[in-house]
Amino acid sequence: MMLDAVVAFFILGIVCQLTGAKLSFPDGLYKTLSMFLMIAIGLKGGLALQAHVDPSLLTMSLVVIAFGLTLPLLAYPLLRYFGQLDKINSGAVAAHYGSVSVATYAVAVALLEASNISYEAYFPLFVVLLEMPAILVGLVLAKGNLKIVNGEFIKKELIANQSILLMLGGLAIGYMGGASVQKLSPMFIDLFSGVLALFLLKMGIVAAEQLSTLKKNSIFLISFAILMPMIGGLAGTGLGLVMGLSAGGVALMAVLGASASYIAVPAAMKESLPEANAGMSITASLGITFPFNVLIGVPFFIALGSYLVQ
Repeated sequence: MMLDAVVAFFILGIVCQLTGAKLSFPDGLYKTLSMFLMIAIGLKGGLALQAHVDPSLLTMSLVVIAFGLTLPLLAYPLLRYFGQLDKINSGAVAAHYGSVSVATYAVAVALLEASNISYEAYFPLFVVLLEMPAILVGLVLAKGNLKIVNGEFIKKELIANQSILLMLGGLAIGYMGGASVQKLSPMFIDLFSGVLALFLLKMGIVAAEQLSTLKKNSIFLISFAILMPMIGGLAGTGLGLVMGLSAGGVALMAVLGASASYIAVPAAMKESLPEANAGMSITASLGITFPFNVLIGVPFFIALGSYLVQ
């Protein structure tokens, strides 16, 4: 099977880091590429949503939110009782694995489109909905009570969250902008794969850097960071089938279940759970799970979705 060119840039980043090549990105470029992808994903979803508004979308959205609340509850006992982590770190890591990775979703979309596999237009909305529920559950599990989930936290992490605002804003602009949105296509649609390739090049470098930090609990951490995406991905596959999604939709639901956050959740944990070991969570989600999903998980779930929905 031929390796997708976009994914190949991720491997190139890993090779550059492991061989000691001095490949540096200009200051702020990583954040710019990340912002571009979030806006582009929202716009693409909004454009497609113009012609595909589904009356059952509210019900499906509630189901997706419930899915986001469930995933950290599956991860927590694995971390607490098999990994022997304390409550604080078990809750923090579980939150990462209940939330989503926008980059992993972007890779899945690129591979689906390259293979001409269609998917439901409203998935960017599901990405937004899955950003935050796991953070709330993770904090409650870590602290053992609901007091940490206060009004200030909800305002800062839910209402003013950059990822949520950019994707939801892009979705609204794409949906309500009508024909005028086509003016943005040369940048946000036509250049999507190229920008994603640059982003993955950077992510390959960062992922390889994280691998060098594996120390305590490394065997369990590696095992968990591979097992949990499979659990979440298979659960997402089952959910997609129950929801009656297309082959591409089932694959994307699986990818959302399999991915782990390394942007929104770390920021929330740093603010609300500073005593947690941030390095362990980032190493697992970015150093192990992200490469696993890009190279193995996403192609597997796309193939599984195509096999199950024919």
